[in-house]
Amino acid sequence: MIKSITIKTPTGKRTIGPNNPVFIVAEMSGNHNQSYERAQKIIDVAVEAKVDAIKLQTYTPDTITLDCDNKYFQIKTNNTWKGQTLYELYKKAYTPWEWQPKLKKYAESKGILFFSTPFDNTAVDFLEKMDVKLYKVASFEIVDIPLLEKIGKTRKPVIISRGMATLEEIKLAIKILKENGCPQVAVLHCVSSYPAKPEQMNLATIPDIMKKLNVISGLSDHTLGLNTSITSVALGANIIEKHLTLSRNEGGVDVQFSLEPSELKQLVKSIREVEKSIGKINYKCDKKEKENVIYRKSLFAVKDINKGEKLTEENIRSIRPGYGLPPRHYKKIMGKIAVKNIKKGTPVNQKMIKN
Repeated sequence: MIKSITIKTPTGKRTIGPNNPVFIVAEMSGNHNQSYERAQKIIDVAVEAKVDAIKLQTYTPDTITLDCDNKYFQIKTNNTWKGQTLYELYKKAYTPWEWQPKLKKYAESKGILFFSTPFDNTAVDFLEKMDVKLYKVASFEIVDIPLLEKIGKTRKPVIISRGMATLEEIKLAIKILKENGCPQVAVLHCVSSYPAKPEQMNLATIPDIMKKLNVISGLSDHTLGLNTSITSVALGANIIEKHLTLSRNEGGVDVQFSLEPSELKQLVKSIREVEKSIGKINYKCDKKEKENVIYRKSLFAVKDINKGEKLTEENIRSIRPGYGLPPRHYKKIMGKIAVKNIKKGTPVNQKMIKN
Protein backbone atom coordinates (compact mmCIF):
# COMPACT_ATOMS: atom_id res chain seq x y z
CA MET A 1 0.00 0.00 0.00
CA ILE A 2 1.44 3.36 -1.05
CA LYS A 3 1.89 5.64 1.94
CA SER A 4 0.24 9.05 1.62
CA ILE A 5 1.94 12.30 2.60
CA THR A 6 0.31 14.48 5.22
CA ILE A 7 1.33 18.11 5.56
CA LYS A 8 0.13 21.07 7.55
CA THR A 9 -1.22 23.89 5.38
CA PRO A 10 -2.56 27.34 6.28
CA THR A 11 -6.09 25.91 6.07
CA GLY A 12 -5.46 22.67 7.96
CA LYS A 13 -4.00 19.23 7.31
CA ARG A 14 -3.75 18.10 3.70
CA THR A 15 -3.24 14.51 2.61
CA ILE A 16 -1.51 13.86 -0.71
CA GLY A 17 -1.92 10.43 -2.21
CA PRO A 18 -4.42 7.85 -3.48
CA ASN A 19 -8.11 8.64 -2.88
CA ASN A 20 -7.30 12.30 -2.25
CA PRO A 21 -7.55 15.34 -4.54
CA VAL A 22 -4.54 15.89 -6.79
CA PHE A 23 -2.05 18.25 -5.16
CA ILE A 24 -1.53 21.06 -7.68
CA VAL A 25 1.61 23.19 -7.40
CA ALA A 26 2.26 26.46 -9.22
CA GLU A 27 6.00 27.02 -9.70
CA MET A 28 7.02 30.68 -9.70
CA SER A 29 10.71 30.06 -10.43
CA GLY A 30 12.24 33.23 -11.95
CA ASN A 31 9.07 34.48 -13.63
CA HIS A 32 8.90 37.39 -11.20
CA ASN A 33 11.56 39.06 -13.41
CA GLN A 34 13.20 40.48 -10.28
CA SER A 35 10.06 42.41 -9.27
CA TYR A 36 8.68 41.78 -5.78
CA GLU A 37 5.28 43.17 -6.80
CA ARG A 38 5.19 40.76 -9.73
CA ALA A 39 6.02 37.88 -7.38
CA GLN A 40 3.05 38.85 -5.20
CA LYS A 41 0.79 39.00 -8.26
CA ILE A 42 1.89 35.50 -9.27
CA ILE A 43 0.80 34.30 -5.83
CA ASP A 44 -2.53 36.10 -6.30
CA VAL A 45 -3.04 34.32 -9.62
CA ALA A 46 -2.21 30.94 -8.06
CA VAL A 47 -4.73 31.58 -5.27
CA GLU A 48 -7.40 32.64 -7.76
CA ALA A 49 -6.82 29.49 -9.80
CA LYS A 50 -7.31 27.41 -6.61
CA VAL A 51 -4.04 25.54 -6.70
CA ASP A 52 -2.82 23.93 -3.48
CA ALA A 53 0.64 25.45 -3.25
CA ILE A 54 3.05 28.00 -4.65
CA LYS A 55 6.70 26.94 -4.95
CA LEU A 56 9.88 28.97 -5.22
CA GLN A 57 13.53 28.06 -5.70
CA THR A 58 16.06 29.03 -3.05
CA TYR A 59 19.57 29.73 -4.31
CA THR A 60 21.79 32.60 -5.38
CA PRO A 61 24.10 32.65 -8.39
CA ASP A 62 27.02 32.12 -6.00
CA THR A 63 25.48 29.19 -4.12
CA ILE A 64 24.57 27.25 -7.26
CA THR A 65 27.56 27.91 -9.57
CA LEU A 66 30.67 30.05 -10.17
CA ASP A 67 30.97 33.43 -11.84
CA CYS A 68 33.10 31.98 -14.59
CA ASP A 69 32.78 32.19 -18.37
CA ASN A 70 35.12 29.44 -19.49
CA LYS A 71 33.80 26.63 -21.70
CA TYR A 72 32.57 24.55 -18.77
CA PHE A 73 30.09 27.19 -17.64
CA GLN A 74 28.63 28.07 -21.04
CA ILE A 75 25.08 26.84 -21.82
CA LYS A 76 25.49 25.06 -25.14
CA THR A 77 22.37 22.87 -25.24
CA ASN A 78 19.67 23.91 -27.65
CA ASN A 79 17.11 25.24 -25.19
CA THR A 80 15.63 28.46 -23.87
CA TRP A 81 18.89 29.63 -22.25
CA LYS A 82 21.52 28.83 -24.90
CA GLY A 83 24.36 31.34 -25.22
CA GLN A 84 24.51 32.43 -21.57
CA THR A 85 26.78 31.37 -18.76
CA LEU A 86 25.19 29.56 -15.85
CA TYR A 87 25.97 32.52 -13.60
CA GLU A 88 24.27 34.97 -15.96
CA LEU A 89 21.17 32.79 -16.10
CA TYR A 90 20.89 32.31 -12.35
CA LYS A 91 21.48 35.99 -11.70
CA LYS A 92 18.32 36.70 -13.68
CA ALA A 93 16.37 33.74 -12.37
CA TYR A 94 17.04 33.61 -8.63
CA THR A 95 14.51 34.84 -6.09
CA PRO A 96 16.14 37.29 -3.61
CA TRP A 97 16.25 35.62 -0.23
CA GLU A 98 15.02 38.71 1.59
CA TRP A 99 11.74 38.38 -0.35
CA GLN A 100 11.07 34.80 0.61
CA PRO A 101 9.90 35.12 4.25
CA LYS A 102 7.60 37.98 3.15
CA LEU A 103 6.26 35.97 0.22
CA LYS A 104 5.65 32.99 2.51
CA LYS A 105 3.70 35.17 4.92
CA TYR A 106 1.76 36.71 2.01
CA ALA A 107 0.91 33.31 0.50
CA GLU A 108 -0.19 31.87 3.83
CA SER A 109 -2.39 34.91 4.50
CA LYS A 110 -4.18 33.95 1.28
CA GLY A 111 -4.62 30.36 2.49
CA ILE A 112 -2.08 28.73 0.16
CA LEU A 113 0.89 26.54 1.08
CA PHE A 114 4.34 27.98 0.37
CA PHE A 115 7.41 25.80 -0.07
CA SER A 116 10.67 25.79 -2.00
CA THR A 117 13.48 23.88 -3.67
CA PRO A 118 16.81 24.38 -1.90
CA PHE A 119 19.99 23.98 -3.95
CA ASP A 120 22.60 23.86 -1.21
CA ASN A 121 22.93 23.44 2.55
CA THR A 122 22.70 27.16 3.29
CA ALA A 123 19.35 27.26 1.48
CA VAL A 124 18.07 24.39 3.65
CA ASP A 125 19.12 26.25 6.81
CA PHE A 126 17.42 29.38 5.53
CA LEU A 127 14.17 27.56 4.73
CA GLU A 128 14.20 25.80 8.10
CA LYS A 129 14.23 29.20 9.80
CA MET A 130 11.18 30.03 7.68
CA ASP A 131 9.54 26.80 8.92
CA VAL A 132 8.53 25.45 5.53
CA LYS A 133 6.46 22.25 5.81
CA LEU A 134 7.63 20.54 2.63
CA TYR A 135 10.73 20.34 0.45
CA LYS A 136 11.29 19.77 -3.25
CA VAL A 137 14.41 18.21 -4.76
CA ALA A 138 15.06 19.44 -8.30
CA SER A 139 15.82 16.92 -11.03
CA PHE A 140 19.40 18.16 -11.43
CA GLU A 141 20.00 17.81 -7.66
CA ILE A 142 18.74 14.24 -7.28
CA VAL A 143 22.37 13.06 -7.44
CA ASP A 144 23.64 15.58 -4.81
CA ILE A 145 23.98 13.12 -1.92
CA PRO A 146 25.22 15.67 0.70
CA LEU A 147 22.24 17.91 -0.11
CA LEU A 148 19.82 14.96 0.16
CA GLU A 149 21.31 14.10 3.56
CA LYS A 150 20.80 17.68 4.73
CA ILE A 151 17.18 17.79 3.49
CA GLY A 152 16.44 14.39 5.04
CA LYS A 153 17.60 15.61 8.45
CA THR A 154 14.86 18.27 8.47
CA ARG A 155 12.39 15.36 8.91
CA LYS A 156 9.97 17.03 6.48
CA PRO A 157 8.18 15.33 3.57
CA VAL A 158 10.04 15.61 0.26
CA ILE A 159 8.94 15.67 -3.38
CA ILE A 160 11.61 14.61 -5.88
CA SER A 161 11.67 15.34 -9.61
CA ARG A 162 13.27 12.42 -11.47
CA GLY A 163 14.23 14.13 -14.72
CA MET A 164 17.33 12.43 -16.24
CA ALA A 165 17.63 10.04 -13.28
CA THR A 166 17.91 6.29 -13.74
CA LEU A 167 15.86 3.94 -11.59
CA GLU A 168 18.95 3.17 -9.53
CA GLU A 169 19.61 6.89 -8.93
CA ILE A 170 16.02 7.41 -7.81
CA LYS A 171 16.22 4.45 -5.43
CA LEU A 172 19.46 5.80 -3.95
CA ALA A 173 17.95 9.28 -3.47
CA ILE A 174 14.95 7.81 -1.63
CA LYS A 175 17.26 5.65 0.50
CA ILE A 176 19.46 8.62 1.49
CA LEU A 177 16.48 10.81 2.37
CA LYS A 178 14.83 8.12 4.50
CA GLU A 179 18.05 7.06 6.24
CA ASN A 180 18.48 10.67 7.36
CA GLY A 181 14.96 11.06 8.77
CA CYS A 182 12.68 12.00 5.88
CA PRO A 183 9.26 10.54 6.80
CA GLN A 184 7.59 10.53 3.38
CA VAL A 185 8.81 10.80 -0.22
CA ALA A 186 6.98 11.41 -3.49
CA VAL A 187 8.66 11.00 -6.89
CA LEU A 188 7.47 13.05 -9.83
CA HIS A 189 8.02 11.94 -13.39
CA CYS A 190 9.80 14.78 -15.19
CA VAL A 191 11.51 15.39 -18.51
CA SER A 192 14.34 17.87 -18.04
CA SER A 193 13.89 19.58 -21.38
CA TYR A 194 12.82 23.23 -21.59
CA PRO A 195 10.27 23.22 -23.08
CA ALA A 196 9.52 19.51 -23.31
CA LYS A 197 7.50 18.11 -26.20
CA PRO A 198 4.54 15.75 -25.66
CA GLU A 199 6.30 12.95 -27.53
CA GLN A 200 9.14 13.09 -24.96
CA MET A 201 6.90 12.63 -21.95
CA ASN A 202 6.34 8.85 -21.66
CA LEU A 203 3.60 9.31 -19.08
CA ALA A 204 3.29 5.54 -18.67
CA THR A 205 6.28 5.97 -16.34
CA ILE A 206 4.03 7.48 -13.65
CA PRO A 207 2.15 4.29 -12.69
CA ASP A 208 5.41 2.36 -13.06
CA ILE A 209 7.10 4.65 -10.51
CA MET A 210 4.30 3.88 -8.05
CA LYS A 211 4.53 0.15 -8.71
CA LYS A 212 8.32 -0.21 -8.61
CA LEU A 213 9.11 2.25 -5.83
CA ASN A 214 5.91 2.10 -3.76
CA VAL A 215 5.72 5.90 -3.54
CA ILE A 216 3.28 8.62 -4.49
CA SER A 217 3.96 9.88 -7.99
CA GLY A 218 2.91 12.69 -10.27
CA LEU A 219 4.29 15.02 -12.90
CA SER A 220 6.56 18.03 -13.02
CA ASP A 221 5.42 19.25 -16.42
CA HIS A 222 7.60 21.35 -18.71
CA THR A 223 5.35 21.10 -21.76
CA LEU A 224 3.48 24.27 -22.66
CA GLY A 225 -0.03 22.85 -23.00
CA LEU A 226 -2.51 21.33 -20.56
CA ASN A 227 -3.06 17.89 -22.06
CA THR A 228 0.05 16.25 -20.63
CA SER A 229 -0.82 17.17 -17.04
CA ILE A 230 -4.48 16.22 -17.44
CA THR A 231 -3.59 12.86 -18.97
CA SER A 232 -1.17 12.12 -16.14
CA VAL A 233 -4.00 12.50 -13.63
CA ALA A 234 -5.97 9.85 -15.52
CA LEU A 235 -2.89 7.61 -15.19
CA GLY A 236 -2.83 8.01 -11.41
CA ALA A 237 -0.74 11.14 -10.77
CA ASN A 238 -1.27 12.51 -7.25
CA ILE A 239 0.81 15.68 -7.74
CA ILE A 240 0.99 18.11 -10.66
CA GLU A 241 3.58 20.89 -10.86
CA LYS A 242 3.35 23.59 -13.52
CA HIS A 243 5.32 26.81 -14.03
CA LEU A 244 3.27 30.01 -13.83
CA THR A 245 3.77 33.47 -15.34
CA LEU A 246 1.59 36.55 -15.57
CA SER A 247 2.19 36.87 -19.31
CA ARG A 248 4.50 35.07 -21.72
CA ASN A 249 4.64 38.26 -23.80
CA GLU A 250 6.36 40.07 -20.93
CA GLY A 251 9.33 37.71 -21.03
CA GLY A 252 11.07 35.79 -18.28
CA VAL A 253 13.49 32.92 -17.85
CA ASP A 254 10.83 30.18 -17.91
CA VAL A 255 8.01 31.67 -19.96
CA GLN A 256 8.41 29.22 -22.86
CA PHE A 257 7.01 26.44 -20.68
CA SER A 258 4.89 28.46 -18.21
CA LEU A 259 1.12 28.84 -18.08
CA GLU A 260 -0.67 32.17 -18.08
CA PRO A 261 -3.42 32.84 -15.48
CA SER A 262 -6.37 31.75 -17.63
CA GLU A 263 -4.54 28.55 -18.61
CA LEU A 264 -3.78 27.67 -15.00
CA LYS A 265 -7.44 28.15 -14.09
CA GLN A 266 -8.45 25.83 -16.91
CA LEU A 267 -5.88 23.26 -15.83
CA VAL A 268 -7.19 23.17 -12.27
CA LYS A 269 -10.79 22.97 -13.51
CA SER A 270 -9.92 20.12 -15.89
CA ILE A 271 -8.00 18.17 -13.25
CA ARG A 272 -10.91 18.40 -10.82
CA GLU A 273 -13.28 17.18 -13.55
CA VAL A 274 -10.98 14.27 -14.38
CA GLU A 275 -10.86 13.32 -10.69
CA LYS A 276 -14.66 13.15 -10.61
CA SER A 277 -14.69 11.11 -13.80
CA ILE A 278 -12.16 8.57 -12.49
CA GLY A 279 -14.25 7.90 -9.39
CA LYS A 280 -14.10 4.31 -8.16
CA ILE A 281 -14.65 0.82 -9.56
CA ASN A 282 -18.39 0.39 -10.09
CA TYR A 283 -20.55 -2.06 -12.06
CA LYS A 284 -23.87 -0.95 -10.60
CA CYS A 285 -26.45 1.06 -12.49
CA ASP A 286 -26.64 4.52 -10.93
CA LYS A 287 -29.81 6.51 -10.38
CA LYS A 288 -29.58 8.47 -13.63
CA GLU A 289 -28.84 5.32 -15.64
CA LYS A 290 -31.86 3.54 -14.16
CA GLU A 291 -34.10 6.15 -15.75
CA ASN A 292 -32.91 4.94 -19.16
CA VAL A 293 -33.12 1.18 -18.62
CA ILE A 294 -36.64 1.22 -20.09
CA TYR A 295 -35.18 2.22 -23.45
CA ARG A 296 -33.26 -1.02 -23.82
CA LYS A 297 -34.57 -3.50 -26.40
CA SER A 298 -37.26 -6.06 -25.60
CA LEU A 299 -39.59 -8.39 -27.51
CA PHE A 300 -42.60 -6.81 -29.29
CA ALA A 301 -45.31 -7.96 -31.67
CA VAL A 302 -44.55 -6.23 -34.96
CA LYS A 303 -47.66 -7.64 -36.66
CA ASP A 304 -51.12 -8.52 -35.37
CA ILE A 305 -50.97 -12.06 -33.98
CA ASN A 306 -54.20 -14.09 -33.67
CA LYS A 307 -54.94 -16.51 -30.83
CA GLY A 308 -53.55 -19.94 -31.78
CA GLU A 309 -51.00 -18.48 -34.21
CA LYS A 310 -47.30 -19.29 -33.93
CA LEU A 311 -44.74 -16.69 -32.91
CA THR A 312 -42.23 -16.26 -35.74
CA GLU A 313 -39.43 -14.02 -36.97
CA GLU A 314 -42.09 -12.26 -39.05
CA ASN A 315 -44.29 -11.20 -36.14
CA ILE A 316 -41.85 -10.90 -33.21
CA ARG A 317 -38.78 -8.65 -33.07
CA SER A 318 -36.30 -7.36 -30.55
CA ILE A 319 -36.78 -3.57 -30.61
CA ARG A 320 -36.72 -0.59 -28.31
CA PRO A 321 -38.23 0.17 -25.72
CA GLY A 322 -37.91 -2.34 -22.89
CA TYR A 323 -41.48 -3.14 -21.79
CA GLY A 324 -41.49 -6.69 -23.14
CA LEU A 325 -39.53 -9.86 -22.41
CA PRO A 326 -35.75 -9.40 -22.53
CA PRO A 327 -34.18 -10.34 -25.90
CA ARG A 328 -32.51 -13.39 -24.31
CA HIS A 329 -35.94 -15.09 -24.46
CA TYR A 330 -36.22 -14.65 -28.25
CA LYS A 331 -35.18 -18.17 -29.29
CA LYS A 332 -37.18 -19.76 -26.46
CA ILE A 333 -40.48 -18.29 -27.64
CA MET A 334 -40.02 -18.84 -31.36
CA GLY A 335 -42.65 -21.38 -32.54
CA LYS A 336 -44.74 -21.05 -29.36
CA ILE A 337 -48.48 -20.52 -29.68
CA ALA A 338 -50.26 -17.27 -28.77
CA VAL A 339 -52.98 -17.92 -26.16
CA LYS A 340 -54.68 -14.63 -26.98
CA ASN A 341 -54.83 -12.03 -29.72
CA ILE A 342 -51.73 -9.80 -29.64
CA LYS A 343 -51.99 -6.45 -31.38
CA LYS A 344 -49.08 -4.99 -33.33
CA GLY A 345 -46.93 -2.77 -31.05
CA THR A 346 -47.71 -4.78 -27.91
CA PRO A 347 -44.84 -5.86 -25.64
CA VAL A 348 -44.72 -9.64 -25.37
CA ASN A 349 -44.89 -11.36 -21.98
CA GLN A 350 -45.11 -14.96 -20.78
CA LYS A 351 -48.89 -14.84 -20.13
CA MET A 352 -49.48 -14.39 -23.88
CA ILE A 353 -47.67 -17.63 -24.80
CA LYS A 354 -48.61 -21.28 -24.42
CA ASN A 355 -45.83 -23.15 -22.65
